[in-house]
This record gives sequence, C-alpha cells and structure tokens, in this order.
Amino acid sequence: MNPFPPDFLWGAATSSYQIEGSPLADGAGPSDWHLFSHTPGRTAHGHTGDAACDHYRRWAQDIALMGELGLRAYRFSLAWARILPDGTGSVNQAGLDFYDRLIEGLLKAGITPVPTLFHWDLPAALAQRGGWTHRDSADWFAEYAQVVFRRLGDRVSRWTTLNEPWVVVDGGYVSGMHPPGQRDLGAAARATHNLLRAHGQAVRCFRAEGQGEIGLVVNLEPKDAASSTAEDLAAAHRAEAYMNRQFLDPVILGAYPAEMAEMYGDQWPEFPEKDFALIGEPTDFLGVNYYSRSVNRNAPEVVPTGAAPVKQEGSEYTAFDWEVHPASLVKVLNWVRNRYGDRPIYITENGAAFDDPLPDQNGRVADVRRLAYLKEHLRAVGQARENGVDVRGYFAWSLLDNFEWAFGYDKRFGLVQVDFATQKRTIKDSGYFYRDVVASGGQILFDQGRAQRTVTGM
Repeated sequence: MNPFPPDFLWGAATSSYQIEGSPLADGAGPSDWHLFSHTPGRTAHGHTGDAACDHYRRWAQDIALMGELGLRAYRFSLAWARILPDGTGSVNQAGLDFYDRLIEGLLKAGITPVPTLFHWDLPAALAQRGGWTHRDSADWFAEYAQVVFRRLGDRVSRWTTLNEPWVVVDGGYVSGMHPPGQRDLGAAARATHNLLRAHGQAVRCFRAEGQGEIGLVVNLEPKDAASSTAEDLAAAHRAEAYMNRQFLDPVILGAYPAEMAEMYGDQWPEFPEKDFALIGEPTDFLGVNYYSRSVNRNAPEVVPTGAAPVKQEGSEYTAFDWEVHPASLVKVLNWVRNRYGDRPIYITENGAAFDDPLPDQNGRVADVRRLAYLKEHLRAVGQARENGVDVRGYFAWSLLDNFEWAFGYDKRFGLVQVDFATQKRTIKDSGYFYRDVVASGGQILFDQGRAQRTVTGM
C-alpha cells in the first residue's frame, strides 16, 4: 500500500546565496555572507557566492530542469538585501522584479512556489547595526516581510519565515563558522530570542497582508546517548534541548527549555514575558529539515552543551561525516507529534553530500550512494505517515550542487550536477530516480521490482 496521498507535495529546495550568484547586481546591497565569504580564511579555498550556480541569470533554464524532474513544488529563499539593499527603507524594485519573474515562471510550469523569507543571508547594513543581537531586528524583518507579501503574496500560497535559526545562532555566535563569526554565549542568547521574535512579527504581518499558509523551518536530529551511564544520558539530553527544543518549545509551548539557562548560566537573560505571545503566533505548518542523528558522550569541555558526537562503527557516513540513519527520521517525526501534538509537517530539506563521480562517456552521473539515501529516507517518510504523522510534502536538498557556505564548492548535495567552470547542468541518477518517485506518487518506493530497476532517462 502506498502511504502517500495524491495531493502530497513533491519538491526540491535551494537558497538564495547558495545558487543565485550576481549578489550585487541591479542595485542589490551586500549581505553578511557576501562580506564573510570575501574575508580571507572564512571559506574553503576562499570560495564565494559571486557566481554560485548563476541562477540569477539562468533561472528559466533551472525551471525547465525542474519540469524535466517532474517537480510539483520548489522551495527557494529570497535575498533580503536584493529587495532592501540597506535592510530597511528604500525598496530595490529590480530585486523584487527578479522574484516576480521567477514565481511567474514557476506557476506557468505548473510548479508551486514555496519562498523562505530568510535563509541566513542578512543585509550587511543590518549586520553592522548589531544584526540579530539588536532587539529592533524583529521590526526590520517585519518591514521586509510586509514589502514581500504585498508584492508577491497574490501568487504564493505557502511561505516559511526562517530557515534553521539554530544554525544562524550556533554557527554565527557559538562556533563562529558563520557570520558574524563570534563566540559569545550572551550574543547567542539574544540572537535566539530576536530571531523568534522576528518570526512572530512576520507571521502577524502575513495575517494582515497575505493569504494562504505560513510556517517555521527547523533542523532536527535525535540525540542518542553513547552509553547508558548517567553522564552520557544527561549529555544527550542537553544536546537535544539545545538543538531541537530551543526553537520549538517557545513557539509551540510558550517557554524555553529549562536546560538553556542551565547551559548558558548567567549568559542566559530573563526575557520579557510579553515576548512569548509574539513568538507563539499560531502557524499553519512546521517545516522539518532532517539529515542525520547524533550519538553523544559527556564532554564538559564542549560549550554550551557539554556533549560531543561519537562515530558509530559499521555505519555509513556522508562527506560531511554525518551518519546515514533513516530510522531516525521516523523517530524525530514521531517525537514532534508526541511532544507538540498533531500538526501539518513538510520535510523542507533532506539529502546527502557525497563525492560524486564525474559524468561518464555517456554523460551519466552514477551517484549510487545518494540514490540509496533518498530511497531509504523517502520510505522513512512513508513509515511516519503510516504511524499517523501528518507529513504533507517532501523537498529534496538540493536541486543543484551549490555554494555550501564555509565549505565552498567542495560539498555536493544536488540532484543535478553543476560544472562550476561552465555552469553546465547534468541530472544525476538520483535526480532521475526522484523523477520516477514523483511520477509514481511514491508507489515506486514500495514496488521492489520497479525500485530496483535501472534508472531511466539517460
């Protein structure tokens, strides 16, 4: 029996700075990621997003690729600084025009656009004013959201506010691997709170300006203990609070996990009670990004969780050293339902980076490991649906090989291979497999004969 209904939303996802290129074109302002990637030592090989996948100029070609893959939906993000070069104030109509053309092209191709307002690229002008540590950042975000909803909201029925705010905080203010490149727990706490306030402001703005549905996207992973010792169990519990509950508890349950104050100590402030009504503005769905699980041991030296991952013997790992563990996708989806109640969920990102082969003499990219990853994780989504979790759609990460943040162009997630020297696109075996999944409405995943056959379409 196929657990996927006919109206299940099959798509793929990208983000603006990772694929668009031309970051300063046509009046756009610089983002913090533009400045960060141009700072020596911040990215692998000094790579930047200046060219990326040149999607800003090749968007029509990329929509044609989506059509070839049979996608029903496309999740992408808007570059805030392309629309408001200074983050607030004057609107760059050329930036809005780009997204207007993209959305029109998607609709003409029968592909549902699913925009994300913020996928990590903050206008540099706002970063210089304190970025997410500044309490006014929630108002800056609301101003931007209002501009976008008023221009594009008549053709977009499903939006997401923030993508993975945990990464913004952990990467930007704890590890320092992302902009602003700080290691400051007090700043991290303030950024967490202001990101969630910004989310709430955008939801309120949407209710006033837009129609359709809006949700938040979080990255989740089960945090298993490396042993049954009290120390390892406590470490896994802290890690789980830090990554999974830090952003969902205040949005859905109205308060931060108690473990946050315990981990941060005097760097975790008392937040105004009135803020939680804003943070908890009701949303229509939850976006879940899932890549892996983490098995944790007690590690007091690790700030702030006191937990460190332990590699598992016998497990397969991706190029990011993330364990391939599809059963944990079922586990985390069950956990969301059990902790936060029944709610519509979209898998807004799921995929794997592997060292892909070059195209063979026939132009085929045989990314066997990614194909297997997709197959097993899509089956896991089906299992969660059979368990009663209301999963309504799946977006593969990513449509294209792209700029992978601090790792530059070394890590490839795409269903489509990109030759960054020539910008040639080549659909990989995983892309053709996903095309067959979409065409069959998921049935191929549960039809052993068809699922094992040679990928067609080369």
